[in-house]
Amino acid sequence: MSQFRFEKLDVWHKAIEFAEAVYKVSANFPQREIYGLTSQIRRAVVSVSSNIAEGNGRPSNKEYIRFIEIAYASLMEVVSQLFIAQKLNFITEHQLDELKNQANDIARMLSGLRSYLQDKKPT
Repeated sequence: MSQFRFEKLDVWHKAIEFAEAVYKVSANFPQREIYGLTSQIRRAVVSVSSNIAEGNGRPSNKEYIRFIEIAYASLMEVVSQLFIAQKLNFITEHQLDELKNQANDIARMLSGLRSYLQDKKPT
């Protein structure tokens, strides 16, 4: 079976794994948060891999870079929301640290991809 180009990107796979981890911890958020923090953090975490994929399908590096920047911003949104979740005792400090480590890896990879695309000849 053939693959889409974005499926070959390690950063996309890491973003999918991160989304899975966030979904798992947010499943334990209080029911009253289903339309609040739970919904918001899930939308933001899905946005990371979605924007990597969408950018990869764009015809120019300039457009691709813009979607990488959006993915990065969504990642930072998730990290901020994880801090809130920890402050509200929805997740433990250990869970926060583990998720921050995953986010940090993805952030570095997104920055590297952005630099690569900026240095590459325009398409």
